Amino acid sequence: MSPAAGVNIPLLPKGEGAAKPASVAGAVFNVATTIVGAGIMSIPATVKVVGVIPAFFMILIIAMLAEVSVDFLLRFTHSGETSTYSGVMREAFGPAGAIATQIFVIITNYGALIMYLIIIGDVLSGKGEHLGILQQLFGVHWWNCREFALLVTLVCVMLPLVFYRRVESLKFSSAISTLLAVAFVGICSGMAIAALFAGKTHFPRLIPHLDEQTSFFDLFTVVPVIVTAFTFHFNVHPIAFELAKPSDMGTAVRIAIVLCAVIYFSIGLFGYLLFGDSIKSDILINFDQNAKSAVGSLLNSVVRISYAVHIMLVFPLLNFALRTNIDELLFPKMSQLATDKKRFAAITLVLLVSIYLAAIAVPDIWFFFQFMGSTSALCLAFVFPGAIALRDVQGISTRGDKIIALVMIILAVGTSAVAISTNIYNLLH
Repeated sequence: MSPAAGVNIPLLPKGEGAAKPASVAGAVFNVATTIVGAGIMSIPATVKVVGVIPAFFMILIIAMLAEVSVDFLLRFTHSGETSTYSGVMREAFGPAGAIATQIFVIITNYGALIMYLIIIGDVLSGKGEHLGILQQLFGVHWWNCREFALLVTLVCVMLPLVFYRRVESLKFSSAISTLLAVAFVGICSGMAIAALFAGKTHFPRLIPHLDEQTSFFDLFTVVPVIVTAFTFHFNVHPIAFELAKPSDMGTAVRIAIVLCAVIYFSIGLFGYLLFGDSIKSDILINFDQNAKSAVGSLLNSVVRISYAVHIMLVFPLLNFALRTNIDELLFPKMSQLATDKKRFAAITLVLLVSIYLAAIAVPDIWFFFQFMGSTSALCLAFVFPGAIALRDVQGISTRGDKIIALVMIILAVGTSAVAISTNIYNLLH
């Protein structure tokens, strides 16, 4: 049976060596890496739209709701007989709930991995009038074009990492990835503070500025971006059930969420101080500007390269959940994916090729953030956990839990409806 059927099945059979239980520190790094991902790239653009103060409260509220929703998932998991997200949904809503979860995880992670490659392509080969690192160093050649640079990156960096069969095996790459994200924020903060003392910063917009180009309803379009940035629920169960005590996952999640909320707000504020209204949906594009000093140019390059490497190391974490859910959806009655090397390799390679082709065809990450944040990511992060708490098949939800779950669903669906309607209106006009 597939884990989606609601039974507790380990990621690898017990006979395949004595796998050491994962550590809480490793879980923190894996959760933090899953959260930060590409979300940090578009947070400064949300500050540009809504202003510093609303952005701060949006990040705070969504971070708190994300922690509550994970708490719902873990409590119902421990009270039931499953070890997967889709299994919890199966217990609450039957096979339809499990299939819906698998489809939404596939949509969210597939879109996120496409975004990762787009960002890496922006850094290495640039976009439009913005040059990439390779082009700045060596000039424009066929071998540093977007298509070839991404292909080499996939084969040399991502391919070896995506063939790991345990999430815990990625803890060291996740630790490096998290440290690179912190370094990225630290360098940006230092550059912004230096520019502030030099009088070269852009005064941050504290509240939204509404005019003919920005309406009140446009403010709702940034919510899906922040929601996507805090959507990591698809990796909660794989990480939790590799711990010696799965109950420690709650602590790991809280630490990771606090860390990531600080990272998001810091990069949003300092990124906007640096670039103002000229900021792009992918802030890394802005770092191609020529600094007036060798040190400035070096810092610009370090920022872009460090975060591109961070994205490369996040890639296998999301690919893990994507591959597992595709296998559970398409081959529910076959043996575990980790034990079937041919099926494991085939799904992995097909995913890599299709993600690569999609990243070449669609070059802007803002589209993916808004689409996923308004639909699949929002359901995985808030609607499904809230619905599980309201359904309460285990009889463990308190009155307070149900009130919070109902408010969470209403806010999520209402915001999503406004954001989708506004995006459609803007497209048509």
